[in-house]
Amino acid sequence: MNALRNKVQLIGHLGAKVELKTLESGKIVGNVNIATNESYKNQKGEKVTETTWHRLVIWGKNAELIEKYTDKGSEIAIEGKISNRDYSDKDGVKRYISEIVVNDFLLLGEKTAKMKEEADLPF
Repeated sequence: MNALRNKVQLIGHLGAKVELKTLESGKIVGNVNIATNESYKNQKGEKVTETTWHRLVIWGKNAELIEKYTDKGSEIAIEGKISNRDYSDKDGVKRYISEIVVNDFLLLGEKTAKMKEEADLPF
C-alpha cells in the first residue's frame, strides 16, 4: 500500500521547452509547466474545458531526454510525487510552491512517435 502514497499521474501538454540547469554538484535539473484539461457539460448543456497548470521538476537523464525530444505543446504522460517547499523571493517575502517531481515519463502524440522512430528511442 505504501506504493500508492503520494503518487501522481498526469497526461498533458508542455507549456514551454524544458529549462535545464546544471547545479554546482554536477546534477542536472529540468523545470517546465504542464497543462491538463478536464471537460464537462454545464447546466446549459454546453461543453466547458478547464485547464490546470502543474509545475514539473525533472532530474538527470530524464530531464535531458525530455528537453531533447519535446517542445512547447508536446503531449506527455508523467508519473511522480507532489513536493511542497518554500523560498524567499528577491524582496525577502516567503513564498510556498507545490511541484511534481517526475520519476517516469512517456512521450505521446503523433509528432513524438516520429521522433522516437528517427532517434530509435527505447520508449
